[in-house]
Amino acid sequence: MRIQEERYGQEKENLRRIQDKSVEWRICEIQYGQEKEISDLAALEGRIFSDAWTENGIRETLRQNHTLALGIWKGESFAGYVILYYVLDEGEIARIAVDSAYRRQGAARALFGQLAVICKEKGIGRLMLEVRQGNQAAVSFYRKCGFTVDGIRKAYYTEPCEDAVLMSKDM
Repeated sequence: MRIQEERYGQEKENLRRIQDKSVEWRICEIQYGQEKEISDLAALEGRIFSDAWTENGIRETLRQNHTLALGIWKGESFAGYVILYYVLDEGEIARIAVDSAYRRQGAARALFGQLAVICKEKGIGRLMLEVRQGNQAAVSFYRKCGFTVDGIRKAYYTEPCEDAVLMSKDM
């Protein structure tokens, strides 16, 4: 895997091009005020989650201090994102999603790789997340990324009602 960093003007955009075989990914920070990116994120959110956040909810999330959102593109196509909340040395992955057309191509792993770099820069030593117990593909992926199961939160999710698997990883 080869990583090339590019900077565009004075924007605080953190851009990485990641090449893995023939797949080229571009990862950028999504910030409050980037309306096209927020719209793309909200559209993907709506396609993937039964409890999707609204575009306005995403916009308000990005206004908060200690929030980071990364998007990943293949060419001009928005492929996925991760939203992280962090305080002191801990971070919580609030959302992570990859469009079904780009799954199993390294997009989520690339997002996690960039997230790890940012966590190191910010002094975040531990990441946490929760995932639907029935989403075994996600649980398996998180285990491969070094997360371990910390417990179960009963009836955490609605639509449908489901337990959450609590996972964490020391960075």
